Formats: sequence, structure tokens, C-alpha cells
Amino acid sequence: MLPDLPPLPALTRAEGELIDRYLEAVDLLGRINPARPGDTYGGLRAAQALVRKAAELRDALALMHRRGETELHGDTLARALRVLDGERRAARVALPPDGAG
Repeated sequence: MLPDLPPLPALTRAEGELIDRYLEAVDLLGRINPARPGDTYGGLRAAQALVRKAAELRDALALMHRRGETELHGDTLARALRVLDGERRAARVALPPDGAG
């Protein structure tokens, strides 16, 4: 049985898009991280996909700006990232602990 997760905070549709696109880009960066084991082909594929995800991330931010959502509410967005396992996903972008490679 899975543990109960805290509820996702209330987000605008544009904020939800921003969070989704951000986490997708983070996942791809984690696959590209040269300090992690893997193969060059997988990294190449992730890098190619990252170009598209970066454009989608840019578009999500542009949509927020056009809609008048000019401020990022960091506490709320951080809660959403935590609920969506953002800490674990972002950790793959960082250098692994020495000797854990």
C-alpha cells in the first residue's frame, strides 16, 4: 500500500504547466549528468529531448507572463515540487557523493 501523499497545492493551469515542464527538464538533465553512470547514446537522446523541453518550459513561463501571472510563488511551487518527488528528481542533476558514482 502506497503512503498517503500530501495534497498538491492549488495552482493555476499555467503554474501546473511550469511545474510539469520543469520536472521533465530536470529528469532529462539527470540522464545527461556526466558524473553518473550511463551510456553516451542515452545522454545524447536526453540532450536532444532537452531542447524541446526547454522550449516548452519557456512557453509555460511566457504564458504565465501574458496572463498577468508575473510573480512566482516560491513556497507554493516548492510544495508542489515536493509532492511530485522533485527533491529526488533534482538530486540526479547534482554531483553524487564522493565514491557513489
